[in-house]
Amino acid sequence: MALINTIREKSSWAVGIVAIGLLLFIVGGDLIGGNNRLFNRNENVVGEVAGEKVEYNDFNIAVEQAKQQFVAQQGRQPDEQTMGYLRDQAWNQTIYRIAFSKEFDKLGLKVSDDELTDMVQGKNIHPSIKQAFTDPKTGQFDRAKVIDYLRNLDKAPPQTQDAFRSFEANLGPERLGNKYNNLLKLSTYVTTAEAKQFGENQNTKANFRYLFVPYFSISDSAVKVSNEQLQAYLDKNKGRYKVEDGRSIEYVTIPVTASMEDSASVRKTVDELTTQFRTAPVDSLFVKLNSDQPYNAAYVSPADMPEKLRSQQPLTVGQVYGPYAENGVYSIFKVTGQKAGAQASARASHILIKPEGTTPEADAKAKTQAQDLLNKLKAGADFAAMARQFGTDGTKEQGGDLGWFTQGRMVPEFEKAVFGATSASLLPTLTKTSFGYHIIKITAPKTNQTFQIAAVQKNIVSSDATRETAYAKAQELKGQAGNLEQFRKLVTKDKTLLKQEAKGLGRGDRAVNSLQNARELVRWAYGAGQGGKETKVGDVSDIFEINDQYVIAALTGERAKGTADVVSLKPELTAAVRNEEKAKQIMAKLEGKKGTLEQMAAAYGATAQVKSANDAVLGTGVIQGLGGEPVALGKAFGLKAGQKSAPIQGEQGVLILEGGSIVPATAPQDVKTLRQQLTAQRTARVDGATYEAVKAKAEIKDNRTKFF
Repeated sequence: MALINTIREKSSWAVGIVAIGLLLFIVGGDLIGGNNRLFNRNENVVGEVAGEKVEYNDFNIAVEQAKQQFVAQQGRQPDEQTMGYLRDQAWNQTIYRIAFSKEFDKLGLKVSDDELTDMVQGKNIHPSIKQAFTDPKTGQFDRAKVIDYLRNLDKAPPQTQDAFRSFEANLGPERLGNKYNNLLKLSTYVTTAEAKQFGENQNTKANFRYLFVPYFSISDSAVKVSNEQLQAYLDKNKGRYKVEDGRSIEYVTIPVTASMEDSASVRKTVDELTTQFRTAPVDSLFVKLNSDQPYNAAYVSPADMPEKLRSQQPLTVGQVYGPYAENGVYSIFKVTGQKAGAQASARASHILIKPEGTTPEADAKAKTQAQDLLNKLKAGADFAAMARQFGTDGTKEQGGDLGWFTQGRMVPEFEKAVFGATSASLLPTLTKTSFGYHIIKITAPKTNQTFQIAAVQKNIVSSDATRETAYAKAQELKGQAGNLEQFRKLVTKDKTLLKQEAKGLGRGDRAVNSLQNARELVRWAYGAGQGGKETKVGDVSDIFEINDQYVIAALTGERAKGTADVVSLKPELTAAVRNEEKAKQIMAKLEGKKGTLEQMAAAYGATAQVKSANDAVLGTGVIQGLGGEPVALGKAFGLKAGQKSAPIQGEQGVLILEGGSIVPATAPQDVKTLRQQLTAQRTARVDGATYEAVKAKAEIKDNRTKFF
């Protein structure tokens, strides 16, 4: 009897156990498997926008659409770098679709079927439709062609049908976005008082004098800044230092560099090809079979030839030149044709003397200097040496050499002088252009000859043995560097390794400093660890192979979205706080100084300067001779003639202003035009500001680094 009672009491529990067992049996794979949908609901979530999860499959569809549009427009498949940009594009579209749709719904914005029809074949044609069906000869839009195209769309290739459906699907959201933005733009209003003030700020000018003591007059080493001061400054200016997620790493690269043996092996092959090239029956076919670069049948002028070949002029048709080694490539050139080209080319050197100003006096001074140099060159002075000493443009370091160039690449006056010469010589007169006065030396007179060059190029690549040696070194480093401390010690010990640092890597970055195509390294830094492990600060990565080099990195820091911390901004914050401290010292020293600005400057010391500012415009925020000083400039407009301001902490130093004259706008203020200008300025900012505001409100979580 006791046993029966016990069974009765426990029967509900037993039934529960059986039910759970059946449930596990039925949904076991989905419930406890590695890809279960109940316990790992976020495994396939790319991110979150406005509380709505973005599933991987949905996002991938958007990426694929962007990819197909790229292929249709460019006629080629995107490379990995381009795919990164397309994923960013798809992500931004996803943000827009989710975040803005909620805003549209709140306002009750809709797009009717009639509106969509009107955009394709009605009176308000979409710009893309209008462009596609406008006759280029007449410039007239043909609505009949649109209707005919739509009637026959089902007979078009599948790719064309898909492209139009994608375009059609975006019409509604695009129109909704335009409606939403127009509501905001049309709410922009400028009052008469604002318009008048805007006009005054743009046209009223001030003339004044000022005493200026630059911050750099006090040595940085003389001002000590504490971490407490840096934190206080950051707390006071949080709005200026908003940041996104960031990661900091230290890394070393072990380059896979071709050895002398590798180079010798390629050179041996090239020498054999050089012999064969001389007697090759079909040069283009020989290039296609043996070169790492495709055959190019174009005729080129000396200006567009490789320098190694250009230096061998005059060239002979049928002759083979080379091999030449340059930038990791062995090249052999065979001249296969010669003919007169449409444009002449020449080579010249010059010495440019620029006027120091726009006045006639500055121009005359530059001309006199240039003529003096020309006279010395005529007397036998070395042109290259004179160019290095007196030249004022980027060619001075090359002794004034401009290299070869074709007609159409230089300003007209310069080209007329160069291409008018018939021999290599120093031109007897100066040439004036918009840049200044040129002294010109023709080093190779004009020629119309062009040449067809068949080029066999072989890259000096690393052998498998060289690559294995580099990888073995990377493996050795990784094997001994179990954590950040060991990583740093090993790098310090091995003088052949150069440690580099990358701070503030963004989630979407594809490059790390000069390392291109380093997306996997960035993903690792954001937690997409190798081998399924999550990356933590202090972890050392496995070996990445990036652009012919092996990379090992250590995660040194994480930064969350929000306000930056003192550590990541220390140099910038230190400079700002140091300037504040310098300003206090300068202002304290200026306190109590009396007399004219000159007398006050003399009493302060040699680092104080007195200058004049003429025709300063309030709207620019710029003081002549100083740059951006909006606060000081604003105070200048409030001073009476002869009135001095208190010391002002500026952007570059401390200023004391002395009021001068205020010159009001000479032309009468057209309030209507001013209102239109100011309204246009504000309206132009609406689209970008609206997107950023909605985006910020959406509280976006971007987890794409888990997948891409």
